[in-house]
Amino acid sequence: MILDPLPLTPDHDIPSPVLTELTALYASNRDFLALTGEFPDPEDIRPEQVAAALADELLMPGAQVLLARSEGRLVGIAITLADHPDPVDPDPWIGLLMVDAVAQGQGYGKRLATLIEDRFRAQDRTAVRLAVLDNNPKALAFWTTLGYETIAYGRDRERDRPCTVLQKQLTAPSPGADGA
Repeated sequence: MILDPLPLTPDHDIPSPVLTELTALYASNRDFLALTGEFPDPEDIRPEQVAAALADELLMPGAQVLLARSEGRLVGIAITLADHPDPVDPDPWIGLLMVDAVAQGQGYGKRLATLIEDRFRAQDRTAVRLAVLDNNPKALAFWTTLGYETIAYGRDRERDRPCTVLQKQLTAPSPGADGA
């Protein structure tokens, strides 16, 4: 698996072929989008909505949109934040990790999470955090299986929804994290 930053045109737009791939990836995750409520109609995801959502994410200082490809095919997306807006929070965050629904259950999510963790390790970061909406037990199970532990309960910053904050200590690089 290869993990690269989202390419942008000189005008800071997403190239049309990449936006088409991203729209398909988002559209494949209807159940997740229905849980989050971040798109008006999870059954009708439009390129301009995906572009606007990613543009909003990139406005945050230290935000990065990462695309995961396997054999040239877009299989996942991750949004990371180098520093949380709360200055007391010392850790980077994973804001989103989404795998194409067709590719779920094949280990891509775990590999994508490992590659993100390894990127943070390379920056000498010692832990990473994320928040899972409380109405998403499948995501909570996924992250706890990967070694993330609950450190707090709260509400998300965007929509004031109940969520669980998880953290994972980052130690030595993960075995087999070469992207294979």
